[in-house]
Amino acid sequence: MNDELFKKSILFKDMTDVERDECLQALGAHKKSYEKGEIILHAGNSTDQMGLVLSGSVTIESNDMFGNCTILSHVGTGHVFAETYALLPDEVMSVNVLANENCLVLFMHIGKLISSMQGATWSLKLYRNILMISSQKNLVLSGRSFHTAPKSARGRILAYLNTVSLKKHSTEFDIPFNRQQLADYLNLERTNMSKELTRMQRDGIIECRKSHFKLL
Repeated sequence: MNDELFKKSILFKDMTDVERDECLQALGAHKKSYEKGEIILHAGNSTDQMGLVLSGSVTIESNDMFGNCTILSHVGTGHVFAETYALLPDEVMSVNVLANENCLVLFMHIGKLISSMQGATWSLKLYRNILMISSQKNLVLSGRSFHTAPKSARGRILAYLNTVSLKKHSTEFDIPFNRQQLADYLNLERTNMSKELTRMQRDGIIECRKSHFKLL
């Protein structure tokens, strides 16, 4: 197991090495690798497992019956996904989880958490940490609503880039999306978005190359 990554992950915050090992054993932790584009969890299915990304990254996507894709979030190394569904194993998933690149995922049967709580010093810490993670994800989802609220493509692009700039404490940064993923995240047509990015560069608002942006 990757001890350094575990120590940095919010999921195991304030746990001792012994508590973390007990937690992983109690929840039946096991690793699985995926290739870029592979579906990790399918919409329409249920799961009692939460995933921790050990390497690479994944995206959370929603697809409608017409094949339109909306990217809801990006989950990088050291972060988790599907924790809410895992705690509600009878709830059917409404999203797909895809490998954004080749990745390695640690799965934990979080549904076992309640039955494993008695006498376990790590369990309350894990509950608290999951609550912190869920709160952070609520902010991310509300942020996406803010990013897609403007009616114009330029407004949506600037709303998103401004948020990233604030988080990075810099006017120059990389985003976790390629152009198609950014268009899906902002709920824009890729062609229209690309044209708007070109106009924004021409107007001296931004500089961009692939996933690298600079606000002017």
